[in-house]
This record gives sequence, structure tokens and C-alpha cells, in this order.
Amino acid sequence: MALRLKERFEKKFDDEIRFFKGMMQGPKTVGAIAPTSSITARRMASVVDTVHSGLPVLELGPGTGVITKAILARGVKPEDIVSVEYSEDFFQHLTRTYPKVRFIHGDAFNLGKTLGALSEQKFDSVVSAVPLLNFPMEARISMLEDLLDRIPAGRPVMQISYGPVSPIIARPHRYHIQHYDFIVRNIPPAQLWVYRRA
Repeated sequence: MALRLKERFEKKFDDEIRFFKGMMQGPKTVGAIAPTSSITARRMASVVDTVHSGLPVLELGPGTGVITKAILARGVKPEDIVSVEYSEDFFQHLTRTYPKVRFIHGDAFNLGKTLGALSEQKFDSVVSAVPLLNFPMEARISMLEDLLDRIPAGRPVMQISYGPVSPIIARPHRYHIQHYDFIVRNIPPAQLWVYRRA
């Protein structure tokens, strides 16, 4: 029991060191001051329904892999997760930690190029931890529109953010915005937003 607790503590400590290192090397690519909490990750993963859709899930900005782990815990097969990570260090760590998940090192704002052979793939849903507030509004809207074109109408794009309002402005004729949850047990407290095609 004590050994297992020690191993869990060491893994958590390693993840946090890796996270802070990533934040120092590329602050624009990391949107929080600490890794996403497991509670937040579970809430984000709760929208995934690959069993009924038969489609893979697209994850953006997996970071240390907390959200990836939560998606797997929902019974999603590792090969049914396509996950795009911008940071080389996080990408290397993720491929070692979850060897069967399809991780891609690339830019979530240019998925046509990043996804390569999977660029025409339809996905069940999108779970995103991309730090949108670090990017111009037009880039955020463009990314969302691209994501919504990659999933069936009515399926969600789940986005985490740390501001008080949606990180993407409303365009009711193009997409619907739903405030999904406010998670206090996260550092900093996190807002979860869901976007669906109108």
C-alpha cells in the first residue's frame, strides 16, 4: 500500500515538473498554472460516446495526459483516440505513457496538415485543452469551425478555459454555445464550454 502511494506521488510530481517545464519553455502553448485536475478531466471526457457512434475521438492539447487517461477510463479503446500535441516534450512523454493511443505532434490550428492521412476522418467528438485565450479571436473561431466540420451535427466540441466567459464569441447562426460546468477543484478554477453546430 505504502509503495503504491509512493509510486502515485512520484508520478504526479513528475507530471507537474514536466508541466512547469513546458510552461517555462513555451508559455503561449500552456494555458494554466498547473495540470488539469482528474475531476475536470473526467467531466471533459464525459461527452465522449465512441461506443454508439463507432467513430474515434479527437483530443487536442493532451499535455501530461490527464484527460487522455479520463477518456480511456470511459472504455474508449486507445486506438480510438487521435490526440494532437504541440509540445515535443509532452508528445514524447505521452507516446511512452500511452503507447497505443494515436498521438500526433503538430498544430491544432492547422489540422488539415497535422492530421495527414486522417485529415478526412470524421470524429465522434472533440475534447480540447488548447489555451485559446492565448490566441486571436479569429484564429479561435476558425479552429472551432474546422472542428465542427469534423464531427456529426449535434455532437460536441468540449473546451476548457479559465476566463469568466466563453473563449469563443457567439455566432448563433453558425454554432451554439453551452456553459457545461464550473470546476472549483482545479488550479485555477476551470470553466467548461460545449460548442455544437447550429
